Amino acid sequence: MAGPSSAGSRQTWSSNWTFILAAIGAAVGLGNIWKFPYVVGVNGGGAFVIVYLVAVFLIAIPILIGELLIGRLGHRSPPVAVENVAAESGRSRSWSIVGWMGLIAGFLIATYYSVIAGWTLAYILKAAGGFGGVAATEVAQQFELLQEDPVMMTAWHTLFITIAMFIVARGLNDGIERTVSFLMPALFVMMIVMIGYAAVAGDFGAGVEFLFNADFSKINAETILIAIGQAFFSIGVAMGLMMIYGAYVPDSVSLTRSATIIAVADTLVAILAGLMIFPLVFSNGLDPGEGPGLIFKTLPTAFASMPGGQIFGALFFLLLAFAAVTSIIALIEPMIAFAEDRWGMARRTGCIVFGVIAWALGLGTVFSFNALSDFAPLSAFRVFDGMTVYALIDYFTANIMMPLGGILIAVFVGWMVKQEILDEHLDFGSPLLAKTWRLLIRFIAPVGILAVLVTSLNQGPAG
Repeated sequence: MAGPSSAGSRQTWSSNWTFILAAIGAAVGLGNIWKFPYVVGVNGGGAFVIVYLVAVFLIAIPILIGELLIGRLGHRSPPVAVENVAAESGRSRSWSIVGWMGLIAGFLIATYYSVIAGWTLAYILKAAGGFGGVAATEVAQQFELLQEDPVMMTAWHTLFITIAMFIVARGLNDGIERTVSFLMPALFVMMIVMIGYAAVAGDFGAGVEFLFNADFSKINAETILIAIGQAFFSIGVAMGLMMIYGAYVPDSVSLTRSATIIAVADTLVAILAGLMIFPLVFSNGLDPGEGPGLIFKTLPTAFASMPGGQIFGALFFLLLAFAAVTSIIALIEPMIAFAEDRWGMARRTGCIVFGVIAWALGLGTVFSFNALSDFAPLSAFRVFDGMTVYALIDYFTANIMMPLGGILIAVFVGWMVKQEILDEHLDFGSPLLAKTWRLLIRFIAPVGILAVLVTSLNQGPAG
């Protein structure tokens, strides 16, 4: 049984709108901005977007509905929520492993996400200062210098995790709600402003062609798997965050409608990011395929040589920081809620305790780029040869825990939860849609994610 806590009278979102904003903020992260647009561009453009949207509706949304449902039915942190739902359906409480996997994966991701997000804070100042006035060709080197400096990396990591914990410590309504209610509309406004800047100062036509020119010849089994994986990882499932956000959703809110809005908005932001980034990249003759380097090397080089680069460069990195904040508070919240549920720990105490733990674990990522860049703790195993602490955490969370967690969510909701419970709490609008969702979450979604899991294990660490 859960320990005594304030969870018994857990707060709820003040409105469906704030829940939607928070969930979109949780799903929209740095990966949407530096990875999704490029994946689209090199895998068929508009053709890939079509396949991706099919994957979203057939796999990501069904699991997102299931995860939100577990949260609302269980009314607690992920492990306790799954345990409660299992008991209500007459199933073993051992199913709590579904919640544990999301809780741990999300918290581990938060430890290195804070480090990477710290780079965005550093680059707000760098961009505003015109990158020190150095030649454009030297701007990219500043990222390497930052990564090689453990003191500065630690300072920015410390600042970012402190900001995140301060927000979470203030609770659902005064902390998370107020933050996303400001940051998410601001993020959308900044994106529109940046797209306008890209249209004027960049090669907008080249950016649009890269993203939307439909090349169906590139659609094959491999790109379909890439689309499934991208849909699954982008939407924010299997990290505990959607489960805990679902725990705060009032019964009057439609989970099916909310899940669709969240998924569509997440995709829209990723596409807008492409319209914001690639016109600037192509107008400067730069490489669009550098992943994190695209953000911290390629684009700063463009900003350094473009009119208004200081202002719009700072605005761009402020936008990234906003996206990172709304994601990390969602990654941290499940662990804090669990401390309240299971141990009766005061929220502020939980934030201090787990904030320090996350900060300390994050140092492993900090040093993976400098002092411990040659340290591979599991190199005795061939599959882990050469992997730093950061690479290992990334590998286990992205390649194993999240896909396996997604499969277990699908199996649990699709096969273990009683049909009458599903009928009572999910409003699909028609029996046909309800049956379709049941088919998807029982068969299509777990098989699709299993294919991604097997492929990712064969390919090694996530990129």
